[in-house]
Amino acid sequence: MEQAKVNIGRTLTYAGAFIAFLIGSGFATGQEVMQYFSAYGWMGIAGILVVFVLFLYVGWDFVITGHQHKFYNSGAIYRHLCGKWIGGFFDYFSILFIYMSFIVMIGGTGATVEQQYGISPWLGAIGMGIVVSGTVIFGLDRIVDVLGKIGPAIVVLTITLGFLAIAKNPEGLTTVDSIIPTLTLKTASDNWFLASLSYVGFCMLWLAGFMSLMGATAKNLKEVTSGAMLGALGFSVALAIIALGFMANIEFVAGSMVPTLKMADSIHPAFATIFSVIVLAGIYTTAVPLLWQAAARFTDGKSMKFKVITLVLMVIGVFVGLKVPFDQLVNVIYVINGYVGFILLLFMVINTYKRISGTAAA
Repeated sequence: MEQAKVNIGRTLTYAGAFIAFLIGSGFATGQEVMQYFSAYGWMGIAGILVVFVLFLYVGWDFVITGHQHKFYNSGAIYRHLCGKWIGGFFDYFSILFIYMSFIVMIGGTGATVEQQYGISPWLGAIGMGIVVSGTVIFGLDRIVDVLGKIGPAIVVLTITLGFLAIAKNPEGLTTVDSIIPTLTLKTASDNWFLASLSYVGFCMLWLAGFMSLMGATAKNLKEVTSGAMLGALGFSVALAIIALGFMANIEFVAGSMVPTLKMADSIHPAFATIFSVIVLAGIYTTAVPLLWQAAARFTDGKSMKFKVITLVLMVIGVFVGLKVPFDQLVNVIYVINGYVGFILLLFMVINTYKRISGTAAA
């Protein structure tokens, strides 16, 4: 049992890392929020409540399992939860998905710099690739520190944008459910509940290795579990507020590749410029651990081979990420993989039940 005192600062850092890991190009640009929540109107807010509850559970379980079994290998958590064969499938599949998600981050960078600054998406994508790969080479401890400091700042500014968007047209919240059927909106599913499960599913494929490794390396278990749950709350609040902001202005943001920037520009061009930096920071905070997990699957994170693989994956990701429209990348990659991730959630629930039953029997 953990006896050490809980360090509030370190707990907040873990919470920030959890949040920042999830605030990638899809969230920061608004594509995830639109496709998974705002496009369903008020039922999308119900979906966010489902996401919050499941994030509390998922974050807690990954950390506990990683801490108890010392899973330093990102793939070990899958075999533990699902068994040798199915766990092996998730191990390899998750690495593929994680790398595809990194490609989505690169696509989001290109869309952001093109929409806001009118410059070639290639310049933005190459720049992001260099910064991300450089950070990955520093190592996981540095990654957690960086993410923990950037994450809360992104949440605060995203919430600010959401409140300003609501204040801009509060009446829109009363008519959104009647307006949505008249619009052509990309959605993650035909059903809001399935969309929320899919959202948690693809996030689980991101979080599994990262959170279990944080649990394994943590000196104080309570700090990490508290940080994970606080992070789940902070992220869900930010998700709800920006979703409400889009709902209040649903006709205005419909069809935009980067709806957060379009919303910010309608408030004030200077705010859009500031927020574009925040969007890029959000992409960075997620792209770093995604690239790290993909590269670490092949070799030790401190070897020269790891650095070479990191650079190779970065270069490939830059080229591939700019070949498909950004909103299509989010709609196809995240949704399909989200349902695969939901299967992992079922195995996690079974594993938790067995663990609790075994403890009670003992």
